[in-house]
Amino acid sequence: MALTVLSVAYPFAPVGPDAVGGAEQVLSALDRALVRNGHRSIAIACEGSRAAGELVPLPLPGGTIDDLVRKQTWAKLRGLIGEVLAREPVDLVHMHGIDFHAYLPEEAPTLATLHLPLDWYPDWIFERRMNLWLHCVSAAQHKTAPEGATLLPPIPNGVPRELFETRCRKRDHAIVLSRICPEKGIHLAMEACGLAGQPLLIGGQVFPYEEHERYFREQVVPLLAPTRRFLGPLGFHRKRRLLASARCAIVPSLVAETSSLTAIEALACGTPVIAFPHGALPEVIEHGRTGFIVKDVPDMARAIAAASSLDPEVCRKAAWERFSPDLMEQRYLSLYREIALAAAPMHAPVRNG
Repeated sequence: MALTVLSVAYPFAPVGPDAVGGAEQVLSALDRALVRNGHRSIAIACEGSRAAGELVPLPLPGGTIDDLVRKQTWAKLRGLIGEVLAREPVDLVHMHGIDFHAYLPEEAPTLATLHLPLDWYPDWIFERRMNLWLHCVSAAQHKTAPEGATLLPPIPNGVPRELFETRCRKRDHAIVLSRICPEKGIHLAMEACGLAGQPLLIGGQVFPYEEHERYFREQVVPLLAPTRRFLGPLGFHRKRRLLASARCAIVPSLVAETSSLTAIEALACGTPVIAFPHGALPEVIEHGRTGFIVKDVPDMARAIAAASSLDPEVCRKAAWERFSPDLMEQRYLSLYREIALAAAPMHAPVRNG
């Protein structure tokens, strides 16, 4: 069964192999998997994105992203989705943005992957809707669904095969990879590395939201030093080298992480992960085996010092068994087929190929 899938990204973050955000990385991986498996992939994403299939670019606004800019961008996005659906026999629309409800198509069969904490989405999306299927990316996230919500089984995120193949000599630095915003707790990792006397590299992007820019200016910049460096966004190849050579990766998130692609990427590179016990992180990290779950900054500092005692190959093997790209891709492709077949009686017939 050859499918045509329209993927719709969060409109303010670029998609591609070098994407910063987890949702954008997953969309990019699925775009490549669709093409590789003989399906047609169309992706709507902001300018600067890259796709293996057809890319429909969405113009990026300049300046700060505020409510007016969001509404204007959503209107443009609704128009692009309508244009694609009018000219292409799309079997399935796959939504990835937290704001997908603002540009949800009325008629097309639609799968929405809920990449973020469920209480960040409006309540009404969990009401039963004929053409909408929802699912989570971890068991921990799935358990937080509102009473009465109907969700498909979760599909854990996978990470690229190249990460599992990366081997580098371990160095002394710790690493944080994240969007730079208050809930990610970057300043706490900086404080912990200061206590542990370990260098810290910070890779990530400050998106043009007023709150994010203020956090970076007021809480991150004052803690920067020769041993605590902000590198900005990292391309895929540089990211994997720095991950694989790190003593440990730190995920200092202050909110319930639904999966933490950064943690999975680090483990795939043979690097243990240190994190607070929020959301799905205790599912991803095996305490004392592939990393440490810590309760506060001093505990994090002690874990940083102990990280070199953990075996990189144990980390890599654990990640492959649970988060290989093949597992994620095949689960999504199977789900695409199931939804396309279920929706076929209501929509245009599914094409065979």
